[in-house]
Amino acid sequence: MGNLLQQEMFASSDLVEDALEHFGEASAHVRGAIHTRPEVCEFILDLVGWKVGEIDRKSRLLEPAAGHGDFLEPAVRRLLAQERSGDLVALADRIVGIEVNTPAVKECRDRIRSVLTNEGWLGKDADFLCKRWIRQADFLTCPISENFTHIVGNPPYLRVEDLPKTLLRAYRSMWVSLYDRADLYVAFIERSLRLLAPSGRLSFICADRWMRNRYGTVLRGLVSDGFQLEICVDFTECPAFETPVDAYPAVFVIRPGRGSVTRTYRRPEISRSFLCGLAKRLTAEVPSPDLGVIPNVVSGRHPWILDAADRAMVLKDLESRLPLIEEVGCRIGIGVATGADSVFIGTDTVLDVESDRRLRMVGTEDIRSGRLEWTGRWVLNPYDAQGGLVDLKQYPRLASYFRAHETVLRGRHVAIRNPVGWYRTIDPIHLSLVETPKLLIPDIKGSAHVVLDPGGFYPHHNLYFVVSSEWPLPALREVLQSRIATGFVSLYCPPLRGGFLRFQAQYLRRIRLPLWRRLPKSTQLLLVSGDVEECEAGIREAFGLSTAQWKALAQG
Repeated sequence: MGNLLQQEMFASSDLVEDALEHFGEASAHVRGAIHTRPEVCEFILDLVGWKVGEIDRKSRLLEPAAGHGDFLEPAVRRLLAQERSGDLVALADRIVGIEVNTPAVKECRDRIRSVLTNEGWLGKDADFLCKRWIRQADFLTCPISENFTHIVGNPPYLRVEDLPKTLLRAYRSMWVSLYDRADLYVAFIERSLRLLAPSGRLSFICADRWMRNRYGTVLRGLVSDGFQLEICVDFTECPAFETPVDAYPAVFVIRPGRGSVTRTYRRPEISRSFLCGLAKRLTAEVPSPDLGVIPNVVSGRHPWILDAADRAMVLKDLESRLPLIEEVGCRIGIGVATGADSVFIGTDTVLDVESDRRLRMVGTEDIRSGRLEWTGRWVLNPYDAQGGLVDLKQYPRLASYFRAHETVLRGRHVAIRNPVGWYRTIDPIHLSLVETPKLLIPDIKGSAHVVLDPGGFYPHHNLYFVVSSEWPLPALREVLQSRIATGFVSLYCPPLRGGFLRFQAQYLRRIRLPLWRRLPKSTQLLLVSGDVEECEAGIREAFGLSTAQWKALAQG
């Protein structure tokens, strides 16, 4: 039934068939579908102006991931409340909802048919509108010739690595925003922008990661080239969906054209009365005092900075004055990923191999206390001093151990790609890093957690490391644990549940540092003193921060 309807509505193609085969009968989890609460759907319709009394005859609404009709049902109610003439032709092209999943299409049509029936539409007219308004298709591959004045919805939150390879290749060939490891909703935003009428508005609720991280780079550039970010409402830790989600969402409104100011609001109350009032304030001619009004959020491909305006101003000032951390003699990296930790990592009794084939490993569990307290785990090192794989014939105990786990090791993607090197780790191991003093930083924390390894350990993949040829590590540790480092990471990193941050390399590399050799001797002494108050004073001096600026960095 799904394939037949797809062929009736759109031209048949292999891409369409691939999408229908994968998504047509898939569960909500497989297709990344999450129900949006009714209050939030109504809020989004208010923001784009799909309101009774404001929907003119040229207005056309699109919902590109219609699901079970969370947005379409209130959109249809509003349209019918305004268009009382009963003119079938006048209504037929006013709404388009696209959904790829067969059960979801049926439920959506049933919901809309119920609305139509309650409004007096019966029989074949109601069936006609349901089929006309709700199309079964894959939004990213189906032909669409119309433009729309209103586009709303909650696009699927689906990691691209969860897609069939053929379908992913097709999507990447069609949508330039699917850059790096972008989630699928990014392509939904791109195509929707391309379907937006010159006077139109688009509003989605979706994860806000694309606004700041690497994979949103291309999409941010597309927005900057021809659109304006009018509104952005942060729904962090707000129950915007029917079920809890890990991704932190935002509601944004984008329209074609140029503009330099974005209105913002953080963590609204989820009730119809509050959101209705908030929508009025966000769209009023003059913004109310409780709103943020931030200039120049959209600028080329740069991350969008939308919260903690005073703190952002301080950090932007530091960016204008100071070099990046890796421009002042520091290097940031990540520990080794093995692809089979249960094989490569263990105690010395488990890893019964030649002693020079083991390295002491440090992971998050070894630095929880704030100091390095080794728990006795080792990592196998299959590489020689030049970085090549060792000859297993020269290491009979290592060879015997690997042979005992050969099935697991050969089943990894890295071994399938390189069968000769089936016993390698995903990442190479660099022996020089073992004895190099370094700072260790866990990936996920509420604030910076930095521990000194004076040398002797190799970091696990759950730790990032920083080495420096100029900054003394004790002084650098104080800076990386300060509100400056946390400020830079939080500025660019989308928050996780509970307010945690990801101290990943891409965000750590955003930190700015002065040149150590250019700091006054007195400031250097403060930074290495080990005293909390003296170190704080040294940081403020080194970065040239006033008392007000230092306080602003504590926001957020």
